[in-house]
Amino acid sequence: MCNLYSLSKGQRAIIELARAMRDTTGNLPPLPGIFPDAVAPVVRTARDGVRELTMMRWGFPPPPNLGKALVTNVRNTASPYWRTWLTTPFRCVVPATSFCEWTDSSPKVPTWFAFHADRPLFFFAGIWRPWTGVRGTKAAPVEGEHLLYSLLTTYPNKEVAAIHPKAMPVILRSGEEIEAWLRAPMEEALKLQRPLPDDALRVVARGLMKEDAPSVPA
Repeated sequence: MCNLYSLSKGQRAIIELARAMRDTTGNLPPLPGIFPDAVAPVVRTARDGVRELTMMRWGFPPPPNLGKALVTNVRNTASPYWRTWLTTPFRCVVPATSFCEWTDSSPKVPTWFAFHADRPLFFFAGIWRPWTGVRGTKAAPVEGEHLLYSLLTTYPNKEVAAIHPKAMPVILRSGEEIEAWLRAPMEEALKLQRPLPDDALRVVARGLMKEDAPSVPA
């Protein structure tokens, strides 16, 4: 389950790869540690039909009677609870350059994955929704209307399974995969809910809660 990721590439690279036509994010700095309930950039098709780069808050409200924990990752796409948000208007892609999984050891060690040491840009397949309520911390609550997102997950490839054998995020690497996730019928789009090929990723850092340090040997 991915509950921490990093984004070190700028708006221009995000806009070009995702073919966004509008940017509402303002001045977007590098984000070395994006945690649940944080506000981060997302690319979606807006209500007026324009593909835009905008800011959303990470984590859906849970299904009824399932506690209060935010739903940051969605795997059971057959569940009726998620079907509305898996339709074309509510799919999104989330830019990242690395993501973190924790070892099953004690103490757990944060382990960062990327495609290469230079952290090329990729996108998570995601869903988004509007929601009204209170989010943020107790010290700085934010009340009102929010745009929320969550990431799709799948079973892990070899590299991720060695650290976290339960799941990995669904990752889109090309413009064609991004287009399919944002525009294709649901049955076709959900074919992208699969792990990356083995050997596609490498460990680029360990023991860091923010991925803003040099690479370490895998």
